[in-house]
Amino acid sequence: MTSEHQGGHPDAQRPFGPFVLERRIAVGGSAEVFLARPKVGVVPAARLVVKRLLPNARERGFDLLEREAELHRAVVHPNVVTVFGAGMVGEEPYLAMEYVDGVDLYRLLRRAEAEQRRIPTGLAVFVARRVLAALSAVHSARDSTGAPFGIVHRDVTPSNVYLSVEGAVKLGDFGIARVEQKAQPQAPAGGLKGKFGYLAPEQVAGEPFDHRADLFSAAALFGELLIGERVFPGSGQLAVLLAIRDANIEPLRSAAATFPPGLFAVCEKALARDPDDRFRTADELARALEPFERPTEKELTAKLAEWVSWARDSSQFARKLEGQIRESVSRMQAVKSSSNSQLRAVRMAETAMPTEALSRVRRASGQGIDNVSFAKLIEMVATGDLSGDDEVALMGADFRKIRDVHEIARHLLPSTTATTSRVFEPGAPDYSVLLRDTGMLKVLGHLRTRRESGALFVQRSLGGGRASRKEMYLEKGRLHHVASSEREELLGEYLVRRGKLTREQLETALGALSLFGGRLGDTLIGLGIVDAVDVFRAIRDQGRDRVAAICTWEEGLVSFYRGTSPTRVDFPLDLDLASPMMAGCILATQGEPRSLLPLGSTRILAGPRAEAAASSKERGTAPASLHIVAGLVGEGLSVDEALERLVAYHPANDARIITTKEACAALVTAQALGWIHWSS
Repeated sequence: MTSEHQGGHPDAQRPFGPFVLERRIAVGGSAEVFLARPKVGVVPAARLVVKRLLPNARERGFDLLEREAELHRAVVHPNVVTVFGAGMVGEEPYLAMEYVDGVDLYRLLRRAEAEQRRIPTGLAVFVARRVLAALSAVHSARDSTGAPFGIVHRDVTPSNVYLSVEGAVKLGDFGIARVEQKAQPQAPAGGLKGKFGYLAPEQVAGEPFDHRADLFSAAALFGELLIGERVFPGSGQLAVLLAIRDANIEPLRSAAATFPPGLFAVCEKALARDPDDRFRTADELARALEPFERPTEKELTAKLAEWVSWARDSSQFARKLEGQIRESVSRMQAVKSSSNSQLRAVRMAETAMPTEALSRVRRASGQGIDNVSFAKLIEMVATGDLSGDDEVALMGADFRKIRDVHEIARHLLPSTTATTSRVFEPGAPDYSVLLRDTGMLKVLGHLRTRRESGALFVQRSLGGGRASRKEMYLEKGRLHHVASSEREELLGEYLVRRGKLTREQLETALGALSLFGGRLGDTLIGLGIVDAVDVFRAIRDQGRDRVAAICTWEEGLVSFYRGTSPTRVDFPLDLDLASPMMAGCILATQGEPRSLLPLGSTRILAGPRAEAAASSKERGTAPASLHIVAGLVGEGLSVDEALERLVAYHPANDARIITTKEACAALVTAQALGWIHWSS
């Protein structure tokens, strides 16, 4: 731990068990950290850092800190912060660890950014290779019996890399590390809040991950050292998560011409979306970077020491920031007073008080509707109650067509915003079936197998002149976007059903929608109601479930228009169609997909696409259970034997289990894809 933060505290300069606390140097949501000195003979250090848990985190506090100490003790390496141990003082658990006199990498990066100084390439490589040396020790650590611990750090970020005034680099904070070998308590999902830019794609997606996720994080950290800005671009947290999912490293790519030849290729491989395409170990990545570590280790150590001394000069940094703040304040004073009204609106929205001006609607038929809230307006547009040709006087403004008001038009069904003229041409679509004749599972299997790109419209009558409509947009057989006219499938309702949001919180967010461009996800994140990762995964799962729900429809018309795409999609799903197919199996059978399988003694034979199923391209990013089914093709198993194999499968890097329900859905989906079929 470093001494970059200053601050007083009532407990400063007071005894605390075997230590004397000198001053508090950091505080977070669950712990506070003090610079301390030990009483004689307690630890082999003149100064150290003591982490104390705050009262709200003490219920399981000692167990968590002892676990962190255990993991640190298992990793003895010069590039890893030493932890002396955990203990209790009265009812207060603590962790005692090495004091690193310097700054953390986050402070160095922010200071360099403020001063517009570029960290030399050789020095960036030097720091990255020491972090990788630490990760090599972490990943190869063994317990007292000699068995691999299987530690995944999970929090390789600049704030956890400590730089000393002597030029040393140390990785710390094992607070949310995961141990594959042992069943250990896990940190809450919020442990990564604010550090989204360093997550690996598989972590963002909630998929199984292993030590290669740490290597991805280290590569993201290295890229930031190289270019002085975050590797993954985005104007908001959801945009950053999308950039990570898609491995969009455009800022790094744009600066590649300034790198030594071959360095960008190393970065690109280290930041690959698929873990199998990355470097396999920290040592392998470190070797790939070695040719770029110039000049000598001794010279780079001295250079880093200079940078650390510069970065920890708080007085000079404060003067620089003061000047920037003054300039910012001057600019803000020139802005119209509307910004103040927006701030008041957010504050009032947080207490669920109605604040916004109401709007008026004028339908194309001439019918008028007064006193429409912004939230209600969005709902009417999203469910198809209003069209792009209807008009709105938004919060007292003049009437405009809804299709011309961006914040609202983005909620229209894509087909109503003139995606391409192809949709409106007379004549038959490229593919059309009735659901009474061909079930949705078969339709989805057909589109995935053919890797189709285009628009799939599904519509059914609800009686009384009402209809339900869903629009799916595909790219090479993957789900790109899905829109629905059903109110219960709106994001807010979906989050409430999943328990991520209360009804009161939803009403609060809806009241502040207009301040965040009409985007509920950004509103929830901006108000601090739902974590960005939870919103990200909910939007993805919402798309899956919107498609899966069509598998329950017994009537309806399905029409596919090849080559048709929406004009704009804020959140491309990029979802394997196999996922909604499996979910659809479960929904269509009311949770009993076993009813879609033949007798348990029936033999599973290779289907017409069994050979294709052996390729990774065909399996794609389908759920793990479906990958396992592909591996069972040709073994001549019975249905019961295959289900038993699926349920018994427990990979080391995935704590989740495959339920019998999921196993049944995987077999049904594999049959729909032509990978398997049943013996007669």
